Amino acid sequence: MNGKVPVSVAIVTKNEERNIRKALQSVRNFAEIVVIDSFSEDKTLSICREYTDRVYQQEWKGFARQKQDAIDRCSGEWILLLDADECVTPELKEEIISCITRTDIIAYQLPRKNFFLGRWIRHSGWFPDYIIRLFRKDSGGIEHREVHEKIVVNGSVGICTGYLEHYTYHTLSDYVRKMELYSTLSAKEMVNAGKRASVSSLVFSPLVVFIKMLVLKQGFRDGRHGFLLAVLYAMQSFLKYAKARELQGGV
Repeated sequence: MNGKVPVSVAIVTKNEERNIRKALQSVRNFAEIVVIDSFSEDKTLSICREYTDRVYQQEWKGFARQKQDAIDRCSGEWILLLDADECVTPELKEEIISCITRTDIIAYQLPRKNFFLGRWIRHSGWFPDYIIRLFRKDSGGIEHREVHEKIVVNGSVGICTGYLEHYTYHTLSDYVRKMELYSTLSAKEMVNAGKRASVSSLVFSPLVVFIKMLVLKQGFRDGRHGFLLAVLYAMQSFLKYAKARELQGGV
C-alpha cells in the first residue's frame, strides 16, 4: 500500500497542541489518520491538518461515543486507537506490520510506558499497563461507559512487545484538572449503576488506594513521583465517593 502501514489510526482531540504533533509524527506513514476534534481553541487543528485531511469537528459526546465515532469514520480493516498524548515507537510499528498478517487473532494488547511529570513510571501499577488498542474493525468497538472506556472484542487477543509511549500529566495542575473530571464521571457512573457510596468507602477507599500503589505495587521505587501518584490517586478516590454521596443526597 505505497509503503504505508495498512492500518487506520483513530484519534480524538481537544486543545492538544502540546502533544498532538508527536503523536501524529509517530504514525505519519500509516495508511489513514482520522481525527475528531471537539472545537479546539489552540493550534491543534492546524497541526492535525499537516498530517491528514481526515479531520472532523463535533461537539463532545463523552469519551466512549467520541472515540467510537472516530473508529466508525475509519475505512481500514485494522484500527489503531491512539490518544493525543501517546506515541507509537518504531519497534511497535514494525511489530504491528507483522501482527496484522495473522488470521487467528483479531486484536492486540499493547504495553504502555507511562510518563508522569516527564519521568517514566516503572512501578505504581503503571507499567507495563497492557491495553487493547489494535483490532479488526468488524470485531470490536468501544465499551460505552462514562470514564475509563475500553475496547471490547469478540475473538482471540494477542500481546505485542513493542511499546506505546504515554506522555500523561506534564504538570501537577494537569492531573488536578483531569482528576476533577474523572472523579465526577466515575461518581456519575457509580450512581447510574445503582451502587451506594457509604461512609466507610469514603474513609477507607482512599487509604487502600494509597497503600496499594505505594507499597503493594512498589510505587516507593519510583521515588517522589511514586509518592505523588499514590497521594493523587487517593485524593481522586475520595472525590469520587464524596461526589457520589452528594448525588445520592448523602453528604
